[in-house]
Amino acid sequence: MMKITVPEMFDLKETIAAGLFEGKTYPWEVLPLIHDFILALGETLPEDLYEEREGGIWIAKSAEIAPTACLNGPLIVDEDAQIRHCAFVRGSAIVGKGAVVGNSTELKNVVLFNKVQVPHYNYVGDSVLGYRAHMGAGSITSNVKSDKTLVSVKGDGCVIETGLKKMGAMLGDNVEVGCNSVLNPGTIVGRNSRIYPVSCVRGVIPAGHIYKDEGHIVEAVVNKTH
Repeated sequence: MMKITVPEMFDLKETIAAGLFEGKTYPWEVLPLIHDFILALGETLPEDLYEEREGGIWIAKSAEIAPTACLNGPLIVDEDAQIRHCAFVRGSAIVGKGAVVGNSTELKNVVLFNKVQVPHYNYVGDSVLGYRAHMGAGSITSNVKSDKTLVSVKGDGCVIETGLKKMGAMLGDNVEVGCNSVLNPGTIVGRNSRIYPVSCVRGVIPAGHIYKDEGHIVEAVVNKTH
């Protein structure tokens, strides 16, 4: 059985956008709602902690924004986050506390939970990245199918129709994606799973597993110390 519901994938205490997920079964259900949610939430943010900028942009005063970063709203950058040189935020993005959006990384219609890292040459579109998820250099989310049909989520012999033309990846908490990997439209990666570098991933990767290639998805070994 696919364990891909919101509570199975994410700790909602680790995002300023917890209200966005209320009443939702699957995380991709929030994608069409991010734009309006940001505009509503931004108006409630305390002025002593956040600076409001033109175009529906709210930046925490403790965040670090490189002068060469290009920011478009609606956008919320939470406390202690970093937007590094030449990052491009196209809009409808929530960047969590302590998150890193790095050199030449592009964001569009995304929620990055706290401590997410997309630090080098990443494209993240129409996606949700859980607490402490990390995408290695050059890894991207592909958010539109080549035939332009609606995206479906497939796994365990089941198919869930999302009704969305654009959907990238849903990464659970503590997911690690190796360098130069491509996450195809509708990819779901469960909590604490890892993707080998230079992978082409589609479908559902269960929580606590390692994706080596399509035919080799193995349970991760947990090292216990005494």
